[in-house]
This record gives sequence, C-alpha cells and structure tokens, in this order.
Amino acid sequence: MSLKTFPTLQTESKLFERGNRFVIGIDEVGRGAIAGPVAVGVSLIDRQNPNLNSWPEKLQDSKLMTPKSRAEIKEPLEAWVHSYAVGYSSNQEIDESGISEALKMAAARALTELLSKDTLRADIATQGGVILLDGSQNWLGKQAAGLEVDLQVKADTTCVSVACAAVLAKVNRDALMELQDLDHPEYGFAGHKGYASAKHIEALRAHGPSSLHRVTWLTRILA
Repeated sequence: MSLKTFPTLQTESKLFERGNRFVIGIDEVGRGAIAGPVAVGVSLIDRQNPNLNSWPEKLQDSKLMTPKSRAEIKEPLEAWVHSYAVGYSSNQEIDESGISEALKMAAARALTELLSKDTLRADIATQGGVILLDGSQNWLGKQAAGLEVDLQVKADTTCVSVACAAVLAKVNRDALMELQDLDHPEYGFAGHKGYASAKHIEALRAHGPSSLHRVTWLTRILA
C-alpha cells in the first residue's frame, strides 16, 4: 500500500501521543461548485477503538476515488468511525455571507450534531480531543467547539480521519444534488453535482439561474 496514495494514522498517532483520546478529522466538499450547498464532514476516531488500525483499505482522498468506489466504502466507513456528521450551508448563505463564513457555519452545524451524540462532549472534555483540519488556511479559527485545531496540508490524502470525513461528506452531498436533479432536470445536477461543467454552463445560459445557484458566482458566466 503506497503511502503516496493511501492515508495512514501517522498524524493522528502523534495527536494521540499528546494526550488526546479523540481526533476529529474535518474537510469540506463543494467549495468550488456554482450551485448547491457547501458541505463539511467531521469524523471522530477513538484511540481506544480495538479496530482502529483496520479502516477500510480502499479509503483514499475522495478526489482520487470513483463515485462507485465512494458509494461502496460508505457503509464500511460509517461502521469503522466512532461517529461522524455532515453540516451544510446553503447557496443563499454563501451568497449572503461569503464562502469562508459559510464554511464556518457548516462546520459548526456538523460539530454540534457530532458532539450531541451519546456522552461525546463530556468524554472529550475529560479525556482529550483535537480537530485535524485539511488545508493551508485555518478557516475554523484557533478553536472550534472549544477544541484545538491542528492544520495539515494534504490531510485529505495522508490522514485517515480527514479522508474519511471527506468521503462521507462527498457521498452525502452528491446524493443531495442527485435528488435536486429531479426538481431541476434541465441543469443536469446528477451529473456535475453543481460544478461548472460545460453542459452546466450551457444550461445556465439557456435557462438562467435556479433557486440552487450561487448567483454572486455567476457574473462572468452570464455576462
């Protein structure tokens, strides 16, 4: 298994060694789309999980996986993680507040859902937890939900917890966009999931924006 292609728990292990029982991997999906919500996935892994080193071996950076492989791995991932959640910010919220603020809102919603499960919030408070965020910019801030944020470039490729969050967010957002295709078949959302494909742009110019489009992002396209 190539470390260049498949994620490991190397980074998470270092965070466990700092006294944390839990690591929450976070990644976003849909930032660059021109329609639909932005989604933030959060996946919590537990140092005490007896199967911690037995995550689904096909797990990769979600961008390197096919839709079929992501769908196949969804249930095994759900069974392996301690818990996970996906938060959304709508296209209207993106238009009103900007993508950075929308990402924060989506993350806050996901973390609120995650930490409301079982006794997680109390367990993290007493046994330690840290957030592992993908990217070079900490759009969450120094803390989120009262937890320290550890930032790592390409964590979606190299870190199991973050790759897991990304795949689960991607599968859930894709399913949402496929449902929207039923109400807006002229745009082909089931195919491009709201991203600016040639067919999507052609449909936009023919029909104008729908209620799902980020209208502040369409200035150049519809000029």
